[in-house]
Amino acid sequence: MERIVFLDRKTCRVEFRPPRFLHQWQDYDLTRSDEVRERLQDATIAITNKVPLRAPQLKDLRALRFIAVAATGVDVVDLDYCRQNNITVSNIPHYTQHSVPEHVFMLILALRRNLITYRTAMQAGAWPKSPIFSILDYPIRGVASSTLGIIGYGELGKGVEQIGRAFGMKVLIAERKHAIDIRSGRVAFEKVLAESDIVTLHCPLTAETRLLIGSTELSKMQHHALLINAARGGLVDEQALANHLRMGLLGGAGIDVLSQEPPPADNPLLTLNLPNLIITPHIGWASEEAVNLLAERLIANIEAFVAGYPKNVVNER
Repeated sequence: MERIVFLDRKTCRVEFRPPRFLHQWQDYDLTRSDEVRERLQDATIAITNKVPLRAPQLKDLRALRFIAVAATGVDVVDLDYCRQNNITVSNIPHYTQHSVPEHVFMLILALRRNLITYRTAMQAGAWPKSPIFSILDYPIRGVASSTLGIIGYGELGKGVEQIGRAFGMKVLIAERKHAIDIRSGRVAFEKVLAESDIVTLHCPLTAETRLLIGSTELSKMQHHALLINAARGGLVDEQALANHLRMGLLGGAGIDVLSQEPPPADNPLLTLNLPNLIITPHIGWASEEAVNLLAERLIANIEAFVAGYPKNVVNER
């Protein structure tokens, strides 16, 4: 009988159907790093969304054969250790293909059209006091004919591109940073920064992409440009971004992810109170449609592994 342990069930607000094989299922709302080994002691299958599973936590878990990541990103799992110890790891690709691009454009449109400032003015009673039929005190910019720079051209980057083109935007797809050769259809990384009205990030977090956008990169962007990050917080130097926003050197930023989640209250971006900064609490992935799809595909991954035909494996030899 398989023993399945979900380490952070609270991160998925959806019902999961039972796997179609004999099993025991144990849910934990949340799990600290120092609780992992005890809770997985007899488990054959572990489910994690954001609980880190590194070598110290996985050591001596003799029964564990499969880790099902309840997300697309797998940076919480030590894939090398799992590969060396015959632990299969699967993720869930493609379930946010609509949810994240929609969230990105929500941020873009809110920033370009100054939504927060106008809502604040409305709440302060500005419209009834206006001498004209409207309030036109703050800049309003559209997106048609503007330039959208996409850094990271996987499924989500392509989804953002599709929406951008539907809006009539010019789209630039960035080549990798420091690349010598520019692939067909790509544009040099620095050129994308310099020419885009909006730069949006869709890279995985790796050693190569950590702090991909820092003070040097932000300085290459136009002063009216927006930076959107709905990928991973570690891609951006948050202090550098806060400095540029505070000094008026950047048009604005829409952020759905931070380097530490949940973030400390003194995160440099959280200390800002600016109308051109919108921070959402890592919810771009979490539309009801996307979460329901995640739930079904998570169980399907587990069933495929138990049947002997694992899919969506991310640590194959």
